[in-house]
Amino acid sequence: MIIRPNYMHTLKTYRDVPLVKILAGIRRCGKSTILDMLRDDLLESGIAADHIISMRYTSEDFDDGMTDKDMYNGIKGQMTGEGRYYLLLDEVQEIDGWEKAVNSLLENANTDIYVTGSNSKLMSSEISTYLTGRYISIPVYTLSFAEYLEFKKSDSRSPKELLLEYLRLGGFPIVALGSFDERSAYQIVEGIYSSVITNDITKRHNIVNFDLFNRVVKYIVENVGKTFSANAIARFLKSEGRSLSVEAVYNYLNWLEKAFVIYRCQRYDLQGKSVLKTQEKFYLADVSLKYCMMGFNPKSIAAMLENVVYFELRRRGYEVYIGKNETKEIDFVAVRRDERIYVQVCRRLPEESDREVANLLEIKDHYPKYVVTLDELASGNINGVKIVHLADFLLGAGD
Repeated sequence: MIIRPNYMHTLKTYRDVPLVKILAGIRRCGKSTILDMLRDDLLESGIAADHIISMRYTSEDFDDGMTDKDMYNGIKGQMTGEGRYYLLLDEVQEIDGWEKAVNSLLENANTDIYVTGSNSKLMSSEISTYLTGRYISIPVYTLSFAEYLEFKKSDSRSPKELLLEYLRLGGFPIVALGSFDERSAYQIVEGIYSSVITNDITKRHNIVNFDLFNRVVKYIVENVGKTFSANAIARFLKSEGRSLSVEAVYNYLNWLEKAFVIYRCQRYDLQGKSVLKTQEKFYLADVSLKYCMMGFNPKSIAAMLENVVYFELRRRGYEVYIGKNETKEIDFVAVRRDERIYVQVCRRLPEESDREVANLLEIKDHYPKYVVTLDELASGNINGVKIVHLADFLLGAGD
């Protein structure tokens, strides 16, 4: 088992803090393995094995009739001794009312509770009702490039060679652990995507017109890194002779977000210092989701570089926005407490650098500014703007 130290560090930070630790992310991004890592770490730190209760609530293992009371009684029945129990509860969203059971275990027993799930029903109003102020949300993403290198440490290729593979095959751990060709890797990812769509979206929300839903997904995938609105999607579908209300498009976007397939990035007005509600961008949970649907095309890498940088910033704990500076756009404004960085992303220099650098130089503050590129010769500093190769940025430059 390959350790993902950032998650372990976060979980250790919150160990024995009286909050439910909720790890949420797309299916197969590694949440269950993180719980396995946590179990091993608890054992190494001297916690007795019979005081660590691991439960996995997959739809295959439990019939639909399990209630929150069944869940509560099943766990409580295993707590037969004195002292604190550590509860590692995997894929809890399969149990209706799980938050009631977890709240009761938090209140009525000496417990430290960790749960995972692949649908942000985990963050819904039910949690607000039962666990207000009593949980911490820990987002789990597919592998960062640094983690990917750790998975490939026996590989003799250079980091920059492995970066090209990472951009092509993505960061799902199951793919990184193997030595798959493109076709096989995308088949695996397609299986993950189908599972998400079936279990977390179409069944849950009773989608009848699956073809129309798929067309909306394809539109989003084709337009990763571009600003668009639900209205734009509805108009596009109308131009194809299909009819879908703007409200239905909003629902589809919302459900895809809740299943962690897409992530919304809002625009931030640098002049008015406010978040704008129009023309957002959406990024895919992993670049391989695009390629498994549409095939890999080297020309499409440029659009997906933003996707990779967006998630790297999210992993580092930044809130990430698209910057609007009068008529100019900044790819990313990343904010973390009182820190801020600005990032432009481009595939090649120098032909693209003038515009990217000029946009950054128009921002009149002293926060760090970066142009991140795949250009092999990229390095240096232009009037305070740092030019950084993507590999170096992903491995720590700018943190």
